[in-house]
Amino acid sequence: MSVDALLALIRDHIAGLGFELVDLRHVGTVERPILQVRVDRPDSRPGHGITADDCAGISRSLERFLETSAMVGPRYVLEVSSPGIERPLRWPEHWRRFVGRRARVRSPALGGRREVEILGVPDDAHVTVRQDDGLERTLALDEVDDARLVGELPELKRAGQGHRARRR
Repeated sequence: MSVDALLALIRDHIAGLGFELVDLRHVGTVERPILQVRVDRPDSRPGHGITADDCAGISRSLERFLETSAMVGPRYVLEVSSPGIERPLRWPEHWRRFVGRRARVRSPALGGRREVEILGVPDDAHVTVRQDDGLERTLALDEVDDARLVGELPELKRAGQGHRARRR
């Protein structure tokens, strides 16, 4: 079964467990497919997100669901993890949740990968961003090849260090 066919079913299953699907990837080989699932709490914030125990519980539940529904073959690897500090932005609700935050976006409309500020989501097909030069652009979400939040470590911000390490 293709990842697109699995997407809605897996999203619904994870939501039923009280979590949200952040990202779903199908990698590996035909002989040994790997299903990478990133999950989070719908109301997560730094220091209060998903735990390793949450991931283990979701993994067990999702494994039973996939196998009893015969959605995957007999030889597959299921990886369930947190989205990490540089959380992927995949769907309109992700973009809406993080308005005001910075993201690294790869899109032909931006001429490659750029760091931008998320300004708004006018509809489910577009996002408005501000580039570092101040230029505001509205991008079609289907033209965004990859987007991730820029990781900000709270302990560095408190120390006045910002979110980028400096090289000497």
